[in-house]
Amino acid sequence: MPILLIVLVAILIGTVGFWDSLGALLGAVVVLGLFWLLVAITGILAVLWLVRKIF
Repeated sequence: MPILLIVLVAILIGTVGFWDSLGALLGAVVVLGLFWLLVAITGILAVLWLVRKIF
């Protein structure tokens, strides 16, 4: 699996250049991070809502 990732990154760099590829990869990581942050916040709010509803 890591070899496939390295090959894909090499193809991406060869196609659009290093800095564009770096920006795309960093953007993808940030989007994933924001997604998991929103999932965590939604889970916390759901738990707080349930606790308030029960008690």
